[in-house]
Formats: sequence, structure tokens, C-alpha cells
Amino acid sequence: MNIKGSKVLLTGGSSGIGLATARALVNKGANLIITGRNKEKLVKVSQELNCKYLLMDASNLSEIEGQVKEAIDILGGIDVLINNAGIGTFALVEDINLEAFLEVYNTNVFGLALISKEVIKHFKKQNKGNIINIGSTAATKGFAHGTVYASSKFAVRGMTECWQHELRKFNVRVMLVNPSEVPTAFNQVSREERALVDNKLHPEDIAHMIIANLEINDRGFVPELGVWATNPY
Repeated sequence: MNIKGSKVLLTGGSSGIGLATARALVNKGANLIITGRNKEKLVKVSQELNCKYLLMDASNLSEIEGQVKEAIDILGGIDVLINNAGIGTFALVEDINLEAFLEVYNTNVFGLALISKEVIKHFKKQNKGNIINIGSTAATKGFAHGTVYASSKFAVRGMTECWQHELRKFNVRVMLVNPSEVPTAFNQVSREERALVDNKLHPEDIAHMIIANLEINDRGFVPELGVWATNPY
């Protein structure tokens, strides 16, 4: 697809991978709206990049239908949804509880699915569209302390595959990008960005792959892409 002039909704767009992706999309000429939970950060980024923003918490499930409609109205339509908003919690299995599951799943799984549901209605009517779900290498392999987070990303991977089967006949491309570790504000209580290091992936690396996936001619798509640091040790 041609990103220039396309209408894009990007969740979690005010920091980390989301911010790098927002910058790359604007540089390509996209008509972009970013969402997030922190109005101050959203305003700052929207002013810096000259894009639109909408205060939105993906875990507030009852508000999603109306907020997605508002975002699409602001854009004047929609061509691309990038589901980037996500959170994590990590603990040994004997220390997990229902609250931890609900907190993570409300954003990573339920919110993502309900946002996509509303956007897909528009994609099916117009017989075209693009969804990129940001997963994780944790969507392909579990690890110690990862019961809650990894299982939520496994769910995203499974939903992505289901939507691929459902939506290809409507010319809707559904893609999954699985980054390995990227130093960001993810899982930081302070929400401050971690310092970048040379041997780990940078947010711009993932943004580059998101853009590359979108720019493939509409006749084809990459169902799933893993992005690993060459030597993170």
C-alpha cells in the first residue's frame, strides 16, 4: 500500500515503539491519530509530529466502541489499525492471581480484540484494510515468570491467525510483528523510557519493519514477522 495520505489509527502511540512508529508514519505522509492513557504525553507528541490524538485506555472496555468511532470520524475513514498498546506483569506461577490476569488481558487481549472488531466493520464495508498486531517473541515461546504476559501474547497470535482466515476474502491484511527485547517504558511504574543500548533492538527497528509490512503491494502480506537482536548477550 501507499502510506502517503492513508488514514491510520495507532494505539499506544506516545512512547517507545508506538512513538517511533508514529514518527515514521508521519514522515511517510500518513494521516495519523495516536491514542494513549496520558494526555500530557499525547499532546506533546501530537504537537511534535503534527498528528492527531485521542485520550483512550484500551482496558476501559465499555468505552471502546464510542472511542473508535470518534477516532475514525476524526480521520475521516480508516485504512490501517496498528494495535501497539500493551502492558505486562511478571511473576512465578505460585505468585500470580486473577487480578494480574485481568489487568493484562483487558489491554493486551480484550481491548485489542474489541478495538479491532469496530475497525473491521469499516474494513469489510470498504473491502480493504490493514491490521498490524504488535505481539512479542513471548508469543512464540514461554519463559520463567511469563505466565500472564506470554499467555496474553499467545492469545494475540492466535487471534491474528483467526482474523487472517476470516478477512482475506475482504482484502484485509492482518499481520503480526513479534519484537524481542526493546528498551522502552514498558513495565516501568514511572513510565520513563529506559536507556537504549547498542546490543538490544531500538524502537526505530520495529517501526521500520511495521512500515515495510505496510508498504508491500496489496496483493500480498507477511502473516508473522519475528525481529530479534543479533547479539543481546
